[in-house]
Amino acid sequence: MNMNDTAALQQDPGLTIAGTTYGSRLLVGSGKYRDLEQTRAATIASGAEIITVAIRRVNIGQDPNAPSLLDAVPPSQFTILPNTAGCYNAEDAIYTLQLARELLGGRQLVKLEVLGDEKTLFPNMPETLKAAEVLVKDGFDVMVYCSDDPIQARMLEDLGVAAVMPLASLIGSGMGILNPWNLSLIIEQARVPVLVDAGVGTASDAAIAMELGCDGVLMNSAIAAARDPVRMAHAMKLAVQAGREAFLAGRMARKFSASPSSPMAGRVA
Repeated sequence: MNMNDTAALQQDPGLTIAGTTYGSRLLVGSGKYRDLEQTRAATIASGAEIITVAIRRVNIGQDPNAPSLLDAVPPSQFTILPNTAGCYNAEDAIYTLQLARELLGGRQLVKLEVLGDEKTLFPNMPETLKAAEVLVKDGFDVMVYCSDDPIQARMLEDLGVAAVMPLASLIGSGMGILNPWNLSLIIEQARVPVLVDAGVGTASDAAIAMELGCDGVLMNSAIAAARDPVRMAHAMKLAVQAGREAFLAGRMARKFSASPSSPMAGRVA
């Protein structure tokens, strides 16, 4: 490919959430790393601009005597996305994000997740919908971890959330996208960004999500639990970019018969 061909490629306008555009479509978590140094190295390698932080589990200033995550991933360099990991009802989730807003100087962009049980960490959708409604009315820009149910996703959109984030498979399972059909239905109807959240295990999972038309991918365990988290973070960066390029390019149609790569007509005998 020459320089003219490269310039002619369709340019990706970036990921826009709640009126802000980000160059990276990969969002990463900040937990499970060996230490804050590794957290920072992996985050930089991923190219991510949005970093999720579990307010109930990570110190971002609640304890002034303990190391703060913000020393490793400062808000001056990254968009800190507080989340409600560990919340099992709407009331706790709402309170957690109100606390995060105070700690982060009025942060409006947040990630809501209300879990159903400790074994599956599957979203509790009735409580999620209840919390989303309150938070949107309170002025938050809410990105929502949800089931891969297109009806529930539509209900969240109708409440005014900033993005829907259906799970690919269970949190931390690394099982990849188990139901691409449901995910495609959500993408097809969506009026807000759709990001796969939970279940990604390796780079091909991230690429598939993007090839399906997702606007982005959020992950933590797939990077932090890898043998080499920093290298895996870089692999995920490339996978998301490649998947997005493939989606923009448009894959060839699937066929039930062979088709030679080289035309037979005009061949030399």
